[in-house]
Amino acid sequence: MGILNVTPDSFWDGGRYQHLDAALRRAEAMLEEGAAIIDVGGESSRPAGAVYGTGAAAVPADEERRRVVPVIEAIRRRFPEALISVDTYKPEVVRAALEAGAHLINDVTGLRYHPETAALAAAAGAPLIVMHALGRPGDAPHEHTYADVVAEVRAALAAAVATAEAAGVAHVVTDPGFGFGKTVTDNLRLLNRVDALLALRWPVLVGVSRKSSIGAVLGTPDAPAPADARLYGSLGATAVAVLRGATLVRTHDVRPTVECLKVLAATLQAV
Repeated sequence: MGILNVTPDSFWDGGRYQHLDAALRRAEAMLEEGAAIIDVGGESSRPAGAVYGTGAAAVPADEERRRVVPVIEAIRRRFPEALISVDTYKPEVVRAALEAGAHLINDVTGLRYHPETAALAAAAGAPLIVMHALGRPGDAPHEHTYADVVAEVRAALAAAVATAEAAGVAHVVTDPGFGFGKTVTDNLRLLNRVDALLALRWPVLVGVSRKSSIGAVLGTPDAPAPADARLYGSLGATAVAVLRGATLVRTHDVRPTVECLKVLAATLQAV
């Protein structure tokens, strides 16, 4: 899943793809590099905290819709073979994105604020990704204290899955929410226990690309490696997650991730 942020304030690529032509060029490049899904987002979910300072600014539904709908429509016209996901938790944006041609819904709040999103996905026959996080995007705490992060994330995702299934969603994907309301250690524990989420009987998506916990491991929590120096660390974390059972990977860096996973798969299949 290649990330296409059409936002001014995302932590890695904010502002690069706000114009339609730039967004289309980026979508084309990611598809050529091997992306199976293009994930279009019109509101940054950058959390508040020591690393990023204040969280991303909230975006009204009308503005978010204005950002994502033309991009989704253009990708559908130019690249009809592409699968398109919309990264949103607002029902108004979900409805407009589906009408524009999106195939999947990626809800980073795990249906906590708008469970009606599940009914929209079900009516469209669209798969629904539910991610674990705390608070609203932009206001989410950067860290939280868990007694058992794996058990608590799994329980929260189980509740989101139950909501989706009750609404009639035929295909659900879970996402442990790497970097959202978790310490560096919490994030690493979740990566190492992706297999625990498979008990929910749905595929697992991971999104570790260039996030601050990767930087903290490569540097220190107080002086993390900068985002532009986190590629190889992101690839290492991705490989671990896939070995533990993740089957979808959300990334800014499509070609390196595809090549990493291609070699990983070939090695595991060599007997």
